[in-house]
Amino acid sequence: MKTSWRSASLVASAAAVLALTTACGQDSPPAASQNVGATAAPGGYGNVGAGGSASPQPAAPSPSGLSNPAGKLSVSTADEIGKVVTDSLGLTLYRFDQDADKPPKSNCDGDCAKTWPPVPADDAEAGEGIAKSLLGSVTRADGTKQLTVGGWPAYRYAKDVNAGDVKGQGVGGKWYALAPDGKKAQGGGAGGAGGAGAADLAGLSTRKDAELGEIVVDKNGMTVYRFMKDEAWPKPVSNCEGACLEKWPLVEPVDFADTKGIQKKGYMIFDRADGKGEQQTINCSPIYTFAGDKAPGDTNGQGVGGTWYAVRPDGKPVGAPAK
Repeated sequence: MKTSWRSASLVASAAAVLALTTACGQDSPPAASQNVGATAAPGGYGNVGAGGSASPQPAAPSPSGLSNPAGKLSVSTADEIGKVVTDSLGLTLYRFDQDADKPPKSNCDGDCAKTWPPVPADDAEAGEGIAKSLLGSVTRADGTKQLTVGGWPAYRYAKDVNAGDVKGQGVGGKWYALAPDGKKAQGGGAGGAGGAGAADLAGLSTRKDAELGEIVVDKNGMTVYRFMKDEAWPKPVSNCEGACLEKWPLVEPVDFADTKGIQKKGYMIFDRADGKGEQQTINCSPIYTFAGDKAPGDTNGQGVGGTWYAVRPDGKPVGAPAK
């Protein structure tokens, strides 16, 4: 009986592996697992700043983890963006696409909150041009109260150091300045590639790049990338964690019906091992955008660290060296 049970178990395990193999193609033998966010050498996942310079470190947060008080909010006009909400010091406030407004919820913690300090709700008040009824608060995971505008949690950006700076606009295709009504300020990177607005693009689609050929872009027209230290076989595994995800935001699940020109084989989602939720794959390979791409059509992540490459519609990396 014991021999029979063991044989049956081995057969079942082999069948499971075979099913995954059929679904998930393999470009090369899987690499050893590595927590890149914690252990990769500089350049392994790239720097956001132009020319490869490191991002400036934000001021030390208060013991609560929130940034400085907001004070009286006001409305400013930013070039190519339009009206945006600013705090009492004139610093731009932002919203994050991966947050929620109904009900309000912040999904920016840890390293994310260092780059995008949450704005405390306690002393915030509506100034001219901002409806008092749109201001509210959300309780963060650590119990602190974060300001919301139109239901959306509000943040500052660590690279904005002067009043009127809007360096966070369009970062990673997920961060946008807050308009006075709580919506995204729709300029400076919100439009799609090739002149199409973001509303005209599918959740994932393709565009023709002059140098890279046909590559995948997200709903905002931002280039999609693969990390060569990830694994696709026998199942998807992301080795980009922690600080790595700040520079290379994961692409959240996109229904295949909301894609255009993407290969269906191996199009699947998987649960990340670091608790960051589900991530989309193309041909079973995890996909990301790059925080260093500021506008649709940018391909600043191509070849970074010799490990990051734009993605073709079949999930293969563009220009990656043969193994």
